[in-house]
Amino acid sequence: MDAKMLKGKVAVITGASYGMGKSIAELFAEEGAAVVITARHQEKLDVVVEDICKKGGKAVGVVADVCSLEDTKRVFEIARREFGDVDILINNAGIGEQKMIDETDDDWMMYVVNTNLGGPIRYIREALKIFLPKNEGVIINISSVNGSRPFCGAAYTSTKGALNTLTKNVAMRLINTNIRCNAVAPGATVTPAHLANKAGEQPGGAEMLTYSHHFVYFPGPECDPMDQAYACLYLASKMGRHVKGQVLQVCNGAFL
Repeated sequence: MDAKMLKGKVAVITGASYGMGKSIAELFAEEGAAVVITARHQEKLDVVVEDICKKGGKAVGVVADVCSLEDTKRVFEIARREFGDVDILINNAGIGEQKMIDETDDDWMMYVVNTNLGGPIRYIREALKIFLPKNEGVIINISSVNGSRPFCGAAYTSTKGALNTLTKNVAMRLINTNIRCNAVAPGATVTPAHLANKAGEQPGGAEMLTYSHHFVYFPGPECDPMDQAYACLYLASKMGRHVKGQVLQVCNGAFL
C-alpha cells in the first residue's frame, strides 16, 4: 500500500533553493508530489533538483524572480508542460530585513513590498487560472510571527501582516470552492536568513533587534526548517481538507 500523502500532485514552490523552501520541496517530493521549484540562481536550484531526483522524486528548477509577471507566468507554463497540472502553490520566496521606519526609503520599501506581498499576489492569480476551472487546489503562504509580533524591519513586518490578511481575503473569495488558502507563520527557524539576522548581517543590521526585549518571548529550542515543512504538508494534504483562512504559527511556543 502506497501511503504517500501527496501522490500524483504537482506543487509549485517559490524560493526553494535553500532553507525552508528546500525542506518543503524535499518533503513534498518524498510524499509523492512532483515539485517545480523557483529561485534566482540556477546553480543552487540544480543542486536541490539533483538531490530530489537521486532519491526517486520528480523535480524541475526554474530561474524566476517573483517580482516579474513574465517569470511568474513562465513558471506555471513549465509546470504544466512538464507534469501536466498544478495542484499546490507554496509562496515561500521573500526578503528578510531589519531597517527601522526612519531608515526605510521608498525604493527599499517598494522592493520589499513587491517581493513579499506582490509575489504571492501574482502567483495566486496565476494558480487560480488553473485551480478555479477544476474547483480544486491548495495555496499556502509562508508568513512569519512578525505578521502579528512586528519586531523586525518596518517594511518586512508590514508585508507579513499584509500576507496574513491576504490569506484570509483569498480564503473568503474561495469559501464555496474546494480550493484552500492558508498560511504558515514560522518563528525562529535555523535557516541561512535567520542566522544572518542573528549576526546582524541583514539590511538594517542588528539595531532593530535591540528592541525585541520589549516583546513577550520565551526562548527555547529553535525550529528546524523541516518543522515548517511538516506544517505545510498538513495543510496541503487531506489532513487539512477543511482548514481555510488560517495562519498556523510554528514557533515552539516562543511567541505566544
